[in-house]
Amino acid sequence: MVFASITFLYYFLPMFLILYFIVPRRYKNIVLLIFSIIFYFYGEPKYILLMLIEVLFSYFMTLSLEKNKSKSLLGIIVSFHIFLLCVFKYFNFIITNINSIFDGNISLLNIVLPIGISFYTFQIISYEVDVYRSKVKASKSLIDYMTYVFLFPQLIAGPIVRYETISKELKSRKVTLEDFSYGVNRFIIGLFKKVVIANNIGELCNILNSSSEVSVLLYWILGISYMLQIYFDFSGYSDIAIGIGRMIGFKFPENFNYPYTANSVTDFWRRWHMTLSSWFRDYVYIPLGGNRVSTLKHIRNILVVWMLTGLWHGASWNFIIWGIYFGVILIIEKYYLNKVLEKLPRVIRNIYAMFIVMISFIIFSSDDISSALVAIKGLFSFSSLKLSNDFIIYYIRSYGVILIGGLVLCTPLIKNVINKLRENKILNYIINIFEVIILVLILVVITSMLIDSSYNPFLYFRF
Repeated sequence: MVFASITFLYYFLPMFLILYFIVPRRYKNIVLLIFSIIFYFYGEPKYILLMLIEVLFSYFMTLSLEKNKSKSLLGIIVSFHIFLLCVFKYFNFIITNINSIFDGNISLLNIVLPIGISFYTFQIISYEVDVYRSKVKASKSLIDYMTYVFLFPQLIAGPIVRYETISKELKSRKVTLEDFSYGVNRFIIGLFKKVVIANNIGELCNILNSSSEVSVLLYWILGISYMLQIYFDFSGYSDIAIGIGRMIGFKFPENFNYPYTANSVTDFWRRWHMTLSSWFRDYVYIPLGGNRVSTLKHIRNILVVWMLTGLWHGASWNFIIWGIYFGVILIIEKYYLNKVLEKLPRVIRNIYAMFIVMISFIIFSSDDISSALVAIKGLFSFSSLKLSNDFIIYYIRSYGVILIGGLVLCTPLIKNVINKLRENKILNYIINIFEVIILVLILVVITSMLIDSSYNPFLYFRF
């Protein structure tokens, strides 16, 4: 089941919320757990057992780990999860490459990637490591722990929520009218990002990517469109998760902070998928020594983290190259470029950062390296390609409004204007009224698009 669907929007979510708020407080986690299992089972019925095994294994082994703070035991526990992740996500990728290099004929496993396995594996590992580090106490309640792992708002698309963040809320939480209103607001905004912006721009990406009428302008529009689609899809799902969480009393961490306003690649990664970046920082980068080591080891640490970040996103060479690409850029910025960037106007720094990011997302979105290289080469093929043609002009006109809207909405411009207007009491009152009306209209538009449109991709199948 996905959030951006009629089934979830008008059947699953209302039924869950009604039952959740009807039952006494002591049964709320049970209701949440049951609906979370149903949510996952709906989309991935054959792998629900895998998830249950991992959760039960983690629960009982972590209780032992709390009593016996053994590094070896921690290694065994974490290795179990990593092994399952590798089997289901990376085994076929490894075997394919071995067959290719050695002209072998090793059979591939007939398996499908379990939805959300990277997200819940990282959440489980963070819990186990934090128990070992005595940052949190091991959960004595199996229901509470299962609820933490299965928590459907963020189960398949993030943000990556650590146990320490919501441990108190798992035991007891309150929902105020203000919380619920904020949650509904954030939920609808997330749906808008996904259904109205990301899906429409995704359609444009598919059209441009499959066209034979190429031009330099086409490749630039394609690169910008990739950036917008990925941002509004990923941040949209995070907004939905944060919104649903707030409706039921959970305060999930923010995952995006206007990353396309960044003035360097380093700054970009402080704003993009922040829960993933902080996870790798706390559980890989710092244990390797972080920046408190020699220069060579520091460079090694950065490259290891970013290669793993690439692998986390998918079992494909383009993801690995994507990760290493960012690792190299971050090293260059750290040891040289940041000093140069600091002297430049902010707009120049932003253009530089967004160009680097655009190239990265061309690599990220491509099916393979060769198609990514074709698209990147096309950006600069001024002598061999037309700068423009009627084909790309037509689609710029057709999708111009959504592209411009996306470019505006990925900045805090509108938010800042509204906040400024809210300083006036009368205007604040008017905005509150119009906000409700606009959200209702957005929901109507989203509903009609979900009914009529056949294009509603779920990008997280690869993760």
